Amino acid sequence: MMAENLAPTNPPKAFRKGALVKVKRQAFENSLESKASDQSVPTYIFEGPGELTMIKGEYGQVRWRLPVPDVWLKLDQLEAF
Repeated sequence: MMAENLAPTNPPKAFRKGALVKVKRQAFENSLESKASDQSVPTYIFEGPGELTMIKGEYGQVRWRLPVPDVWLKLDQLEAF
């Protein structure tokens, strides 16, 4: 039989730890994360780069190259720098 063709395949991860990213403005605006944040969003998150330091499920922790706290964002709100 063709049982080997029925094995589940894992889709490739969009990002890996250490990837340089920036926030997609369209995906971030009106999201739960933006509503839970300060109303004046800093422009550096959209300009990048931030470094992806950890991935848990559909969220990633981003560290900016500035003296600011790390943030957790949904991976679909990020794009490669």
